[in-house]
Amino acid sequence: MPVAVSAADAASLPPARMIDPRGHRFGAGVSAVLLIGSFVSGWVPGVLLALLSIGVSAAFGLRYSIYGAIWRRIVRIAHLGPAEPEHEYPPRFAQVLGSTALVLSLIAFGLGVPALGLLFALAVAALQTLLAVTGYCLGCRLYFLRWWVPELVTRMWTRGRPRTQEFATEPIKFG
Repeated sequence: MPVAVSAADAASLPPARMIDPRGHRFGAGVSAVLLIGSFVSGWVPGVLLALLSIGVSAAFGLRYSIYGAIWRRIVRIAHLGPAEPEHEYPPRFAQVLGSTALVLSLIAFGLGVPALGLLFALAVAALQTLLAVTGYCLGCRLYFLRWWVPELVTRMWTRGRPRTQEFATEPIKFG
């Protein structure tokens, strides 16, 4: 199964929790179904539910993801065994981007511009579907571009330490 974050990319990141990439894909699939179902039925609270799940894990870490808790139970019940872990920050950054789009979606709904709200929600649903089906995480890839947003977000997560420079030589330990 492809991972969203390669080991070579992860080596340049500060130490962080390692996650099961299957759980990230599972959560993306559930979010996509919820958002598409909300679009089809016109049920705006579904967008809020997706935002709550994605937003909690973006803000506090993927270990607090509602979908992650469900996935860990599925792994335990189905005896799926371990997977090659991946670094948490790129998927978490992708969730920050998705949360931002869903907040904009809800603002658009609140301002009476449902077409724009649906556009933002469907964009997140499309990217979540891409991740769930193929394992490709566009938000994860955006994390590695040299721009100020990933650096700012990482500084918040690491309490002010930069994402590169002082951590660039520290390899991530898998285990």
